[in-house]
Amino acid sequence: MKLSQKMQNLPTQFFATLVRKVGKAVAEGRDVINLGQGNPDQPTPNHIVKALQKSVEDPVTHKYSPFRGLAELKEAMADFYKREYQVEIDPEKEIAILFGTKIGLVELPMAILNPGDMMLLPDPGYPDYLSGVTLADAHYETIPLLAEDGFLPNYDKLPTPIKEKAKLLYLNYPNNPTGAVADLAFFEKTVALAKEYDIAVSHDFAYGAIGFDGQKPISFLQAEGAKDVGIEMYTLSKTYNMAGWRVGFAVGNSTMIEAINLIQDHLFVSLFPAVQHAAIAALSESQDCVSELVALYEGRRNALMEECHRIGWDVAAPQGSFFAWLPVAAGFTSEAFADLLLEKADVAVAPGNGFGKFGEGYVRVGLLVEEERLREAVRRIEKLNLF
Repeated sequence: MKLSQKMQNLPTQFFATLVRKVGKAVAEGRDVINLGQGNPDQPTPNHIVKALQKSVEDPVTHKYSPFRGLAELKEAMADFYKREYQVEIDPEKEIAILFGTKIGLVELPMAILNPGDMMLLPDPGYPDYLSGVTLADAHYETIPLLAEDGFLPNYDKLPTPIKEKAKLLYLNYPNNPTGAVADLAFFEKTVALAKEYDIAVSHDFAYGAIGFDGQKPISFLQAEGAKDVGIEMYTLSKTYNMAGWRVGFAVGNSTMIEAINLIQDHLFVSLFPAVQHAAIAALSESQDCVSELVALYEGRRNALMEECHRIGWDVAAPQGSFFAWLPVAAGFTSEAFADLLLEKADVAVAPGNGFGKFGEGYVRVGLLVEEERLREAVRRIEKLNLF
């Protein structure tokens, strides 16, 4: 028995290769500082855990959830958007509950595109966007994210024939992997582009809570007319350290939301009800844990930047997310530089070429270890005399 052609066409899982390399080094007994991962290192806040514990003791939660999730969770999601972003959301028509936003990002093309339709993807970008392209039998073009443009797509440089063919655009700010953020003017340009060329927009807002220097990242839906053309996907994984819980949601354009809900009607029976109750607690109760988490990441960012500058590594501080996007040393490719750091310094980073053609020349570093481990990582790199 063979895999289907569609399965054979799926892209290689980039992070799996990285995990294998790191795992081999650790198995050899080496003290690897792993900065290549994107897995939050802090525990889920206690009040969210307690909400789950309380709910799971109720036998009612052991039954099937309603297909499209609990009404009270959708209400909490709508209230969250009203409180945090001043955006009005219809809980019934403008929200789809997701098993983490990766599910939504991969299933959306299957739900709204026909075979042969074209998507626009950021480069560099989250590698799993490509999975949705393959599963939908779609095609794609990339939009370069360049330092000179603040790692924002420059729509003026995008050829008109591509704009005319595009059916779906993916964006992600605060950005993985670059740490860049978008402003309202950029999102307004995006809405204008989408309306002019009839392009649906999906904004991956996974790092929406994580902005630095007192600047809170804005929602795509805050741009006038955004709900006319697109949706936003929000995950609890990063905001509340709930990565393993697999809770997210899509919010916005009612037609796109219905498409997601419809495909999920055929794939899932929504989340375990007790997890939904815990998500309600996360979204509705005190947000002090979020402020504390952002402060933690900002302190780590500042420590990393301080050490990099100290050794002569010319790096720019990320404005959001929990990643830093660092240029490689002269004379190295992204992969060669990452391999050298792992082999000679026991420091793991993610090579930028794994995020796309325009990721070449960079490595991605996660702010997901303690501050002292970040400083130690740079001290180890310093000994290689690369800068």
